[in-house]
Amino acid sequence: MAIPAHVGIIMDGNGRWATQRNLKRTSGHREGLKTAKRIVKAASEIGIKYITLYVFSTENWQRAAGEVSFLMRLIRTHLKKEYEFYRKNFIRVVHSGNIIGLPLDVQREIRTVTEATSHFTGLTVNLAINYGGRDEIVRAFNRLLEGRLNAGGGLDSVTSADVAANLDCPELPETDLIIRTGGEKRTSNFLIWESAYAELYFSGKLWPDWDRDDLIEAIRDYAARDRRFGKT
Repeated sequence: MAIPAHVGIIMDGNGRWATQRNLKRTSGHREGLKTAKRIVKAASEIGIKYITLYVFSTENWQRAAGEVSFLMRLIRTHLKKEYEFYRKNFIRVVHSGNIIGLPLDVQREIRTVTEATSHFTGLTVNLAINYGGRDEIVRAFNRLLEGRLNAGGGLDSVTSADVAANLDCPELPETDLIIRTGGEKRTSNFLIWESAYAELYFSGKLWPDWDRDDLIEAIRDYAARDRRFGKT
């Protein structure tokens, strides 16, 4: 079975999962975090090399202030307490998104965990936090512009390679498979540049209900497809 090198996951359905059980939305987010850990471990065992998790989008700031504050605390504490899990499974953690727009304590934990795991050679987990695909492309152009101006040049012409080299994680390969849980069928500003030729897989299952078998089913569906990339 063909295994995608890079899988992106839009982890949707935490709030609905909690509502269906007459629980607070925060309970759904906690359960979703457990699912993320479960899926990351499965991805590592299956042989996926890179996985990008859509943790918190640039649009998520529009949610209720209490929910946003809870999510920031959850992200911060999770990053801090899961180092042993990363070490045991040789997982390297990287980050995509506008880190400057995050609370200082969250920025600190992101930098700490990415530095501490930078030498691990197993699965690379890319945490998309304060991330938006359009925002990433705008920031890539700004990096490119700044670099050329500092070098005394201009932007007379820009290539795809120029933009790709200035994305948040240019060392990661383009995405092979995008998974969205929760029944919605859109990509919601996720990895716009990196997923130009990605296969899309939509699951009606809410994210907290996902397990290893669901990931394997998505990969089987991916492996059965004929990826022609514009060829006949």
